[in-house]
Amino acid sequence: MSTIASTPLLDFLERLQETALAAFGPRNFDPKLYVDLYLRSDLEAVERAFAGLPRSPNGSVSAGDLERFIASHLGAAGSDLVYAQPADFVPEPEGFLPRVRNPAVRAWALEVHALWTNLSRRVDDAVRERPDRHTLVPLPGPLIIPGSRFREVNYWDSYWIVRGLLASKMYATAKAIVTNLIYLLEEYGHVLNGARVYYANRSQPPLLNAMIRAIYEKTHDKEFVAKCLPALLKEHEFWTSGFHQITIRDRECSHNLSRYYAMWDKPRPETSTIDKKLASNISSTSEKQKFYRELATGGESGWDFSVRWMRNPEDITTLETTSILPVDLNIYILRMELDISFFGKIVGNHNIATQFLEASKAREKAVSTVFWNERMGQWLDYWLGDSSSCVEGQHWAAANQNQNAFASNFVPLWMDVFNSDKNLVEKVAKSLRSSGLLHAAGIACSLTNSGQQWDFPNGWAPLQHMIAEGLARSGSSEARSLAEDIVIRWIRTNYVAYKKTGTMHEKYDVQKCGEVGGGGEYMPQTGFGWSNGVVLAFLEEFGWPEDRKIDCEGD
Repeated sequence: MSTIASTPLLDFLERLQETALAAFGPRNFDPKLYVDLYLRSDLEAVERAFAGLPRSPNGSVSAGDLERFIASHLGAAGSDLVYAQPADFVPEPEGFLPRVRNPAVRAWALEVHALWTNLSRRVDDAVRERPDRHTLVPLPGPLIIPGSRFREVNYWDSYWIVRGLLASKMYATAKAIVTNLIYLLEEYGHVLNGARVYYANRSQPPLLNAMIRAIYEKTHDKEFVAKCLPALLKEHEFWTSGFHQITIRDRECSHNLSRYYAMWDKPRPETSTIDKKLASNISSTSEKQKFYRELATGGESGWDFSVRWMRNPEDITTLETTSILPVDLNIYILRMELDISFFGKIVGNHNIATQFLEASKAREKAVSTVFWNERMGQWLDYWLGDSSSCVEGQHWAAANQNQNAFASNFVPLWMDVFNSDKNLVEKVAKSLRSSGLLHAAGIACSLTNSGQQWDFPNGWAPLQHMIAEGLARSGSSEARSLAEDIVIRWIRTNYVAYKKTGTMHEKYDVQKCGEVGGGGEYMPQTGFGWSNGVVLAFLEEFGWPEDRKIDCEGD
């Protein structure tokens, strides 16, 4: 598995981050800002100037001196990406959202569509010329950033950005996103969490195949699929080998499943000051390293952070992300196997088509055996015992299923292999309705208000989308009705928050229509790539009748 040593540039920027925290104080401090700066001259000269700054007896630098140093020697975070007008953007594409009949919703959807131009960038040529001065990876093509502090491509965000771009008829921009992610895969051996060198220690939920499939469904471009297929084989290998793969045995056979596992046992560079503070009460070096690995692995999961990964929901130092087989990750990999099989058929490689169809059947069986809980009508994450590295595998035990309700317990609905079973879908839909997760403005991540951002009361666009899309694809009118209910709640809260604040948001508070989310390690963000994408994808799929109200009062 590929990893990255700390580079001299990263070592320096982490020292700068610590100095900045001491100089500016913790209020509204975002450590990521400092590792996103770039050098105006060679590192040696910048370090010399940094070492020459006046310091107090305790080694701190005054806020004024540090501000002047940063202005002189470093370029602003995000300014090594330059604005790029997308070549395929038009203000109102032909055939845009034909099922949206309500004029207020249509006008808003066109504003959301126009946000792609705000989020469109390309990497400045200077990054390619002097990569040693930048933490930004020199991606080859134009890109869409999520927004705000996320000044670079993020991996799993990109799937919902692609879905929105396809609704916006921006097929070339969507393809460029895939090309950039494949560049990361070829360069590092996996798709990075984001396009910064400090993210090379981990990946993120693997949805590259799903992006390619969504683009193919719209364009029927076989050449594009053929070009992408070798990279998907490499990504599948990354997620189904080494530390990522775990074997669980039941009475009949062995099941191979995957977990998140970051190859990193130090503070995450982009949150180094936060990670060190969280670990400050851990005395043993090896325990500290283990905790840092769990934090980075939480980053790889996309759910950073949630009580879902904690032994004790009140103590983040009990994170054990590597000790869990997650339902959703294995669904993404099942989707990857089915997509690779489908792509193999398209390009005429029947060996690949057959091999990956067989792999998908084995994983489908593993998901049903290890995760499914008949009593709850949900698929549950599975806690691993201490022998997680044993070659012969662990024996399945019902007691190891995590019986708490999480939105991820319903992600298997996204897959046709599960949503095509009418009885199963209706059982799961009933379970979702009674789970406590469904609220006035969407589905909450969990039932626990821990202060972490992937917990109650936050709802996130990708979770609403996967669950609603899966329910809608089933043959059950009951499930379709629940999907529409979720979509209506989600569209309304996005619309009302947009009208109140003038922006789209990263996450929303599902307790009340029009409220934005909070919690976690950083201030709530706006922009916002995947929220925009899901609104457009939902409006394309479900429409909005002329007589349906869009305000919070509803019908």
